[in-house]
Amino acid sequence: MPTLFDPIKAGALQCPNRVWMAPLTRGRASRDHVPTELMAEYYAQRASAGLIITEATGISVEGSGWPYAGGLWGVEHVRHWKTVTEAVHAAGGRIFAQLWHMGRLVHPSLHGVQPVSASATTAPGQAHTYEGKAPYVQPRELALAEIPRLIADYVHAARNAIAAGFDGVQLHAANGYLIDQFLRDGSNHRQDAYGGPVENRLLLLRQVTRALVDEVGADRTAVRLSPNGDSQGVDDSNQNVLFPAAAAALDELGIAFLELREPGPNGTFGKSERPPVAPLIRERFKGVLVLNSDYDLQRGQAALASGAADAITFGRKFLANPDLPARLAQGIALTADDMKTWYSQGAEGYTTYPRAT
Repeated sequence: MPTLFDPIKAGALQCPNRVWMAPLTRGRASRDHVPTELMAEYYAQRASAGLIITEATGISVEGSGWPYAGGLWGVEHVRHWKTVTEAVHAAGGRIFAQLWHMGRLVHPSLHGVQPVSASATTAPGQAHTYEGKAPYVQPRELALAEIPRLIADYVHAARNAIAAGFDGVQLHAANGYLIDQFLRDGSNHRQDAYGGPVENRLLLLRQVTRALVDEVGADRTAVRLSPNGDSQGVDDSNQNVLFPAAAAALDELGIAFLELREPGPNGTFGKSERPPVAPLIRERFKGVLVLNSDYDLQRGQAALASGAADAITFGRKFLANPDLPARLAQGIALTADDMKTWYSQGAEGYTTYPRAT
């Protein structure tokens, strides 16, 4: 019976434990989305994770809509991410880059580019901008002729990730961002090959993942989904059909692992009244399945023991506890995270959390 502290092979990687670090937006890059020395220190501090998945990282100007978030489309991005990966590897760690296109959640004030989406539907709520929060704007529907260019943007970012020394890439297809906007019928109202039936709405996910597999290898490609309920205004009328079908499509491609973010009704960062889709996905996806959202030691161990998951990604616990695997293994009390410093600039609440020993 596996535990969180047992090794696991995930694609090309041999991971020393199953306590993985979830992707966490932290806003410590430059205004040009270039990684900083502080980011290298932050990730290296957490190198004892079985695997680190980076903060969501923009694949293009069009897809980047978060202040001070990292990018992976330019030469300077590659050069400075290489500093990060070298620091993590020197500390004995493994690190995947999460590839991000925000779709309709991009605010044009950041780069002067109108957001794109599956359809011209406007997200609820407000965007983070350099001037503070502002209402989201209506995106334009991505034209059919633009799809090859979009896929090429993902491939270019993946190529840059490998050049920067990452061990692989994770496609961000969750949390109401662009791929998720294509997947779900609440945001995808298209009448062409990418809209309507489930198989059509899966097409972009299939094509992008296939392109990443062709570029970096299936054993260095992963995907993140968030199946159960609304995410930033993106929802589907039949999640129990859509997401198992997505999992089956990804299983056919032989990806390294699939990560699922599924908050419960008492979630501490997002809530859902709908039950997890993970049990249905487990039936259709035979590879390494990783669960995320409000897991602690007891819940994580139980998920592994039951066969529900093969590894667990921890977010805020890793944010505030750089030595999280050791703390969990030794029963050491965890440090609480400070929400005020989640997205602030500077070292405070980023590299200042102490190790237990």
